[in-house]
Amino acid sequence: MNKEQVIDKIKLQKKLPNLKYAIKQRTEAFTSRLFLTLFDQDTEVEKNLNLLEIEFGELADLVCWKPESPCSKIWKSYCELLPDLLEKLSKDAAWIAENDPAANSVEEVYLSYPGFYAIAIYRLSHEFYKFGLPLVPRLMSECAHRTTGTDINPGAVIGVPFFIDHATGVVIGETTIIKNNVKIYQGVTLGALSVDRSLRASKRHPTIEDNVTIYANSTILGGKTIIGANSIIGGNVWLTKSVPEGSMVSHTPQINIKNSVKNE
Repeated sequence: MNKEQVIDKIKLQKKLPNLKYAIKQRTEAFTSRLFLTLFDQDTEVEKNLNLLEIEFGELADLVCWKPESPCSKIWKSYCELLPDLLEKLSKDAAWIAENDPAANSVEEVYLSYPGFYAIAIYRLSHEFYKFGLPLVPRLMSECAHRTTGTDINPGAVIGVPFFIDHATGVVIGETTIIKNNVKIYQGVTLGALSVDRSLRASKRHPTIEDNVTIYANSTILGGKTIIGANSIIGGNVWLTKSVPEGSMVSHTPQINIKNSVKNE
């Protein structure tokens, strides 16, 4: 294959009309500025909100491929939601600080907890998802996924407060519903029983009721699966069916320990 043929092959791949990595790069910059504008004392609010409006307008021009979709008009409505989003995130951070014995202050939660960062980006992207803004909410969630190892689809519905401890390896699918005062640990998957394009419009992921704790590496699958309120799901549990309110579900592996040191 000569050079010209290689060039033609590459150009053929790039014929997808909206495959523009500038969308990804600008979303990452926008997400970072938005987070700092909301939480960093040294990031001036008025100045950066104005810059965010400009950046969002540029993003809207890139992602709103249908002329009849007035994406740029979303920004004003979105800004009006920011005080409410901040209130929710303040409750998340305070609840984490109150419940985690390793937390020395709420400032530590904001600055160092990957679970809080993942929740924050989820809440910020979820509102764009509700507006129907294409692609940007998913790319925002990928910023948190890359940074924290936590994959929360922006379509999920998550109550307040919410606590993800340690965060790494957590997966929360698009149609998941999580109600209030829920705690989950690293490695938890709230997923679908199967992956099929025909299921796109259906409830594929579980519902977690109020005051539930899900410990590390548990997997809960299926749109009809409901974890009843006030339940505790132990580590490494695999669930594909509902459990009633007040349940305690555990997985007990058989562990054998042999003393390999001979007594003399």
